[in-house]
Order: sequence, then structure tokens, then C-alpha cells
Amino acid sequence: MEKKRFFIEIAYDGSAYHGWQIQPNAISVQEKLNHALHTLTRENIETIGAGRTDTGVHAKQLYVHFDSANALLINNREKFKHSLNALLPYDIAINNVFEVSIDAHARFDATSRSYEYHMHLHKNPFLINRSWHIRELPNMDRMNEAAQLLLGTMDFSCFSKSNTQVHTNICTITEAKWTQIGHTIVFNITADRFLRNMVRAIVGTLMKIGLQDLPVSYITEILSSKDRSMAGASVPAHGLYLTRVLYPYV
Repeated sequence: MEKKRFFIEIAYDGSAYHGWQIQPNAISVQEKLNHALHTLTRENIETIGAGRTDTGVHAKQLYVHFDSANALLINNREKFKHSLNALLPYDIAINNVFEVSIDAHARFDATSRSYEYHMHLHKNPFLINRSWHIRELPNMDRMNEAAQLLLGTMDFSCFSKSNTQVHTNICTITEAKWTQIGHTIVFNITADRFLRNMVRAIVGTLMKIGLQDLPVSYITEILSSKDRSMAGASVPAHGLYLTRVLYPYV
């Protein structure tokens, strides 16, 4: 039977994993998914994700593509989804499986990606590994003003880990805003692409502005410098969620 290409919509709690991508001597989400797919299809499956999340980062929505000629997958995708979920650990869930064109690509075809960063002000045992506990409320108005200066297309080298294998540090951010509901603070950001560690570095920098009475214009100085040492420290990974990946055909 001829192989067809499929997308999987996956969600996971990243607490127990060293990120999405397979790596030596560490357990990753991709490794668990590949193993479950191999067990179910009896094929050597290679998955490609829409992006990579770092150790401890969560995903509410990540798309993955792979090729298969498995009869169950082709003829009864709902049963395939349930069988695949049964093979995966409790902290990884398959929400959807669907066929796409053979040239569709989970990474390169994505038009935007959205993240949320969660923080809470009061100690809460039910938010361990899911939100960053902070002890002081930052100046939300100043942080939102600074966040607006991130919108547009520009070089975000100042928020990227060094020595990453990318061709360009140019990204286009279309949304960046803070909201507070009770004791919970959430930062939402959307862009066409993100650099390694970019969101956590941006949150850390905006928090620095909100807590240290730095001027809003400080964010412009940091962007102009293209120097990672000018920006704030990266915030903990466990507050970060990949929440949405968009495609022209999904």
C-alpha cells in the first residue's frame, strides 16, 4: 500500500521530558511518540514537529507529520487515535490525526506560533511545574507598553541563545500582551517563528522593566544592541506553554 502523509495534533505536560526533540541520553516527547507509532504500525516512523520545546516546557497544541501505509490509520483514524493514546504515557495526548498532502510539512508550512507564559502571586501546590510563583506584582502597564515595542519584523538576536543553527534571527511578532486575572498573570505572544529561548528571555526582560522601574524605552536599547547579555534573565521553563500553531490548510 502506498504511503500517505498524516498530521498528528499532540498535547503534553513537559515536566518529565527533556523537550520535544530526540536527543542522546535523555527522554523526550518525540522519542515516546516515535516508539508508540512504531509499536502500532510496525513501521519505522520518522516524525517532524512544528517546532521544538525545551526541557520542562509544555504544549497545548503541537502538530507533527509522518508518513505511513498502515491500514488502520488509513481506514479508521479514530480507532488509530485511541490505540495510539493507549500506548502513550498519561502526560502525552493525541487530540487529532488527519491526512494531508504528501508535500505538507509540519515545521515549514506553519504560518504562526503562539505561546503563553503563566505566573501566579500566591503559593499554590496545584501549580507546581505549571506556573512560575512570583512574590511581587510587577507594573503591568509599563510591561504592556514595552511589549508593544516588540511588534513588527526585526532582528531578535538579543533574546536568542548563542551558537544556534539558524540562518536568520529575523522574526515577525504580531501579538505581545500581559493580562491579570486575580492572582494569575499570563503573557501571550504570537510570531511567525521563534528563536531558541526567545520567549523566556522576552518575559524575563519585560519583568525586569516591570519590577525595577526601568523606562519602557529600555526594550528598544536592548533590541538595537543585538546583545543577549543586555536582556533580562530567562524565566523558568515550567511556566511556558506552546498554545497554537496555524497552517493555511488546517
